[in-house]
Amino acid sequence: MAKKTENSDPAVTVAPAAIKTRTANLKKDYLERIVPALTKEFGYKSVMQIPKLTKIVVNQGLGDATVDKKIIDVAVQELTLITGQKAVATISKKDISNFKLRRKMPIGARVTLRREQMYEFLERLIRIALPRIRDFKGIERKLDGRGNYTLGIQEQIIFPEINIDNITKLLGMNITFVTTARTDEEGYALLREFGLPFKNSKN
Repeated sequence: MAKKTENSDPAVTVAPAAIKTRTANLKKDYLERIVPALTKEFGYKSVMQIPKLTKIVVNQGLGDATVDKKIIDVAVQELTLITGQKAVATISKKDISNFKLRRKMPIGARVTLRREQMYEFLERLIRIALPRIRDFKGIERKLDGRGNYTLGIQEQIIFPEINIDNITKLLGMNITFVTTARTDEEGYALLREFGLPFKNSKN
């Protein structure tokens, strides 16, 4: 999990034109720089072999929601602000009496980002949010065995869209990067080239 941060900045609104420019730049960087770099590194013979980032899933598990339903509403609102896409509540699939959990009870919030929203969020995460973490020294590089990577964030206030004066509870989240990579080595190389600040990375 990422470490605690300090943040007193007001909410920031990103203009549509700025989002479009960032997205175009990131796509262009993938096609013009990252694709050739990965082809050289792994010796791909076909463009179909070159890994791509297909989606980013941002998920919050909110155990306290079983006793305070307002937490879900706040989480959905904040996740929508952070990602620029409408978040939805996640629902429990079964009853767990020990945790006072009933089937179909809201227990978290989730957003799945693709295409333009995915690239725009990735840009802000790398360039703005992660550097705001206190004493930040990079992220762990352990992937899931299938070329995908999940980053744990402890506090939503690393995102400038969140006004620290308005928050009622510090909430963490998991950010999962889903790729078409066949191995963790290839998935790591793809995300490294996009600019994710892994520990001991060459970038």
